Amino acid sequence: MKTWKYITVKPIAGSLGAEVSGVYLGELSDEAFNEIHAAFIEHQVLFFRDQEITREQHKAFARRFGTLHIHPYLQPLKEEGHPEFILLYSNGNAPYLADSWHSDVTFVREPPLGSVLRCIEAPEFGGDTMWASMYAAYEALSDNMQRMLSELIAIHDTARTFASAAPEVASAEHPVIRTHPESGRKALFVNPTFTASIKGMKPAESAALLNFLYRHIETPDFSCRFRWRPNSIALWDNRCTQHRVMADNRTANRIMERVTINGDKPYY
Repeated sequence: MKTWKYITVKPIAGSLGAEVSGVYLGELSDEAFNEIHAAFIEHQVLFFRDQEITREQHKAFARRFGTLHIHPYLQPLKEEGHPEFILLYSNGNAPYLADSWHSDVTFVREPPLGSVLRCIEAPEFGGDTMWASMYAAYEALSDNMQRMLSELIAIHDTARTFASAAPEVASAEHPVIRTHPESGRKALFVNPTFTASIKGMKPAESAALLNFLYRHIETPDFSCRFRWRPNSIALWDNRCTQHRVMADNRTANRIMERVTINGDKPYY
C-alpha cells in the first residue's frame, strides 16, 4: 500500500477510481499536486468532494497537467470568456449528453489527455457517472486476441455524434491497443461513440469485432460509479478509461462544467 504524505487516497473499486481528500484544489502546493498526479496515473480517475472553486481556479488546476483543449464543436461558455469550458446541462426539456460509453474527442489526431469535471447542481438521485478501465479490458482478453488487436488500426470520426455540427466529417486513425505514455501499460482504445471501423477489414468483419469489444467494455468488473454532489470534482485519464452518464432521472436538473487537457498522438 502506497503511503501519501499530503493527500488521503481511498480506492472505490477494484479496477479503477479513488476518492482523494485533505486538499483544496483552489490552493494546491507543488508537493500535493505531485502526489495527486501519481495517484491519477495509478487509479485512472480521481474524485474530490467539497471543492468550491472558481472557473479560473478550475482551469488553473487543469493546466498543471498540460495546455487546455478547446472543443471544435462545443463551446457554450465562449461568450463569457471561457471557451475552454463545456457545459453539460440536462433537465426534462434538455436530454442527457454522453449516456453511452466513450473516450472524449478520439476523432482528432491527438485526443485529450484527460478532463476535470465539476458538479454545479446534482439531482436528488440518479445522474451518476461511470468510468471503465481500458487497462482491465485489455488484460481480460486472451493472449491470442491481444496479439491480433495489437496489429490493428481503428478509424474514429464525427459521423454519428456531431453530424449536425460538422459540415465535413472529421476523422483520425489510432491503434486499437495503445500504450500509455506515462504508465507504459496497454489499453483498449476503441469506443462506440466515435470509432467507425477497423482499417483494412470488410464492413461485416469490422462490425463483428467492434461489437464484441463494445460488449466487452461493459463488463461490470472493469468499472466504478460516482454519486455526484455540488462541488464534487472528477479528474480522469482519457488515455486509458471510458465513461458514461447514467440517464436514469431525466426530469431533474443536472449542471456540470468541464475543462479538458490536450494530449498526444496514441502509439502502439
